[in-house]
Amino acid sequence: MIDNPGTAGGEVYLTVNEVADRLRISRWKVYELIRSRELESFCVGRCRRVKASAVETLIDRLMKDAA
Repeated sequence: MIDNPGTAGGEVYLTVNEVADRLRISRWKVYELIRSRELESFCVGRCRRVKASAVETLIDRLMKDAA
C-alpha cells in the first residue's frame, strides 16, 4: 500500500521537475544526467521517476569530486 503520493516502501520518488527544483538546475540538465547514467531513474509508462536516494548519491559523488 502506498501511504503518500510519490512514496512506496518508505522510499520517495521524484519527478524530473522536482529533481530540477531540488538541485536548482534545468529539466534539460536532469535529463542529461539521466542519459549519461550519472543519475538513476526509471519510467512508469511515459512518466520518469527518480529515487530521492539517487539524488543524494549524485550529490555525494559530486562533492567528493569537488574536494
